[in-house]
Amino acid sequence: MPTPKHVLFVCTGNTCRSPMAEALFRAAVSNRDDYSVSSAGIAAAPGSPASRETRGILSKRGIPADDLSSQPVTEELLKSTTHVFAMTENHLGFICARFPGHEEKLYLLGEFAGKNGEPPNSTEVPDPIGMGLAAYEEVASVFDAAIPNIIAYIEANS
Repeated sequence: MPTPKHVLFVCTGNTCRSPMAEALFRAAVSNRDDYSVSSAGIAAAPGSPASRETRGILSKRGIPADDLSSQPVTEELLKSTTHVFAMTENHLGFICARFPGHEEKLYLLGEFAGKNGEPPNSTEVPDPIGMGLAAYEEVASVFDAAIPNIIAYIEANS
C-alpha cells in the first residue's frame, strides 16, 4: 500500500491562491487514496469561502469549490502534513519563523512551475486579489504547470 501523503498549500488569506491550488491538486489526484490535500493562510480568518473568482475558475473546470473554507496555518496542521507548498518566499519565512522544525517539508510552489523541463518564469505566485479575472487565470496556469511536477516530485521522493 502506498505511503499516505498530506499536501498543504499556503498563501496569505486562504481565499484565492491556496484554495485554488488545493482544489486543482485534489482533482489531479482524485483517483488516488494515498493523498489528502488541504490549504491554509498565514493571516487567514477561519471559515471564509474561496473568492468568487477562484470559485468561477474551478466551476469552469467542473471542480467543486463548495467545501473550500479558509483556515490559519497552525502547528497541529503542519504536524499532519508531509509536504507544504507556499506561494511566496514571505510565506515560507513566516512558517519557518513561527513554526520551527518543519523546514524539511517546505517548498516554494513556483519552483515546480517550469514547463518542458525549463525553469519557471518566477518562483513566486502573485496574489491576484483585486486584479481581475485575468490575474486569477494566470495563477491557475501556474498551478496547471506545477501540479504534475509536484506529484512527480512527491512520488520520486516518498
